[in-house]
Amino acid sequence: MSGLYTNGNTTHRFGNTAVLAVQTADASRVVTSDAFDDALADTYRRVGLRPGLLERLAGIRERRWWAEGVTFVDGAAEAGAKAVSESGVDPAAIGLMVNTSVSRRYLEPSTAVAVHHALGLPRSCQNFDVTNACLGFVNGMELAAAMIESGMVEYALVVNGEDARPVQERTVERLNGPGTVSKDVIAQFATLTLGSGAVAMVLGRADRHPEGHRLVASVSRAGTEHHELCTGDNDLMRTDLKGLLDAGLQLSEDMWAEAAGQVDWAAGMDRYVVHQVSKVHTQAMCDRFGIDPALVPTTFPTRGNLGPASVPYTLAGQQDSLTDGDRVLLMGIGSGLNVSCLELAW
Repeated sequence: MSGLYTNGNTTHRFGNTAVLAVQTADASRVVTSDAFDDALADTYRRVGLRPGLLERLAGIRERRWWAEGVTFVDGAAEAGAKAVSESGVDPAAIGLMVNTSVSRRYLEPSTAVAVHHALGLPRSCQNFDVTNACLGFVNGMELAAAMIESGMVEYALVVNGEDARPVQERTVERLNGPGTVSKDVIAQFATLTLGSGAVAMVLGRADRHPEGHRLVASVSRAGTEHHELCTGDNDLMRTDLKGLLDAGLQLSEDMWAEAAGQVDWAAGMDRYVVHQVSKVHTQAMCDRFGIDPALVPTTFPTRGNLGPASVPYTLAGQQDSLTDGDRVLLMGIGSGLNVSCLELAW
C-alpha cells in the first residue's frame, strides 16, 4: 500500500485488500415518525410547530429499535456471525476485529470485547474500538486494510451495532417538559432521525480471494474547526442542522476538488453509497457533485440515520444489483467534521 499526500488531502491506494462479505442485522421493532409526532403533539402545539417534520423535511417515515432484551452488541454479533459464515473464512484465522459503534454502554471496557466474546473469536484475534462519529466504519475498513497489507493479519472483521432508543426516549421526555421552546425542538430534531441496526464486514487479501471486491483508494479530509456543530451522549444530542449541512458539503467539495489529481471519481461511478442522513442531505450531495440520484440508493426512509452503520448497511442492500467491475464509491461524513470517500471495485 502506498500513501500519497497532496494539498491537505490524505490519499491511500490499496493494493491487496478485498471485501469478502458484508451482512446486516435488522432491529425488529418499527417506530414510525407519526408515533413521535403523537408523543410530542402537545409540545408542538405549545411552541407553534407543525407535526410531520420528520417525514416532510427529513424524508424519514420510520426507524427501528431493538426488541426487548436484545442489545446493540447482540446485533453486532449477529451481523458478524453472518458475515463470517458468508465469507467462508475460518474464525480462527481472523486476526483483527474492529468495533466502530457510536453506541456504547460503558466508557470502559471497549464495546469490542463484548462483541468478540459473543462471536467466540480466538484469543489471538486483536480487538478494539475505533470511533469517529458516523465515519467510524469507513475508518475501520481503512485500518483493517492497512493491517492486512502490512502483513499484520490475514483477515479482519469490522462490526457496528447502534441503538437509538435510549437517547430518543429521553429526548421525547425532555421535550415534553414545560420549559421547552421551539429552538429546543429544532436543536434536538436530529436525534429523532436516528435508527437502530447492525452491520459487519469481512476483509482479506485480494490475491487469495479473487471473488472479493477490491478496495481501490480512499481520500480523507478534516474540518475540525466545526467540532461543536453536533455533540451528543447517551442522554442528549444537539445539532446545528444548517451549520452541519453547509460545513459538511463544503468540506466534501474541497476534498473532491483537491483529490481530482489523484483519483478519477469525477468520471462517474456505477453506484454512490452516501451516508444516510435525510432527503435534504442526499439531494444536496447530488446537486453539489452532479451525481445522478438514480445511482444513489437510500435506506433512511425506513431505517433512519444508522450512524456509522449507514454506509455499509446501504451497501449490503445493493449487493444483488451490483456486477463484476462496477465502481462503487462509499461517501462517509462524521460530525467533528471529518469526511472520507473510499472506492471499491466490485
